[in-house]
Amino acid sequence: MTSDRGQHGKSAPPGALFVVLALAGLAGAGGVAMAAVAAHKVDSPALVTAATMLMIHATACVALLAVAMRFDQPRLWIYGAAVMLGAVSLFSGDIALHTLSGAHIFPKAAPVGGSLLIASWLGLALLAAVEWRRAR
Repeated sequence: MTSDRGQHGKSAPPGALFVVLALAGLAGAGGVAMAAVAAHKVDSPALVTAATMLMIHATACVALLAVAMRFDQPRLWIYGAAVMLGAVSLFSGDIALHTLSGAHIFPKAAPVGGSLLIASWLGLALLAAVEWRRAR
């Protein structure tokens, strides 16, 4: 079993790694289910996009968690993965809800989720630059 400690012994919140990993698994499963609905029940390019985004970002979060333990601040990487999962869930969830029922989670939920996704990727780039600078 692995701990939530980074390479330099700084810890993440207890269990946070496993919670985010479990949520990434659920997001990936949701993406596959959404793709099946898009392929067999509802012909919607928007639903295909939502499914693809969910699966891509679930996978990216698993990768983020894998590298989190190699860095000085694993909790920042874990929080980044959690933000990314929340953002893609909002984005994809709103598109799926709108496609299947005509409703929205809240007005402009998909654009808010998409903007948060962009911000999470920019945050990842910034965090990587900070870690690179520390390692030099």
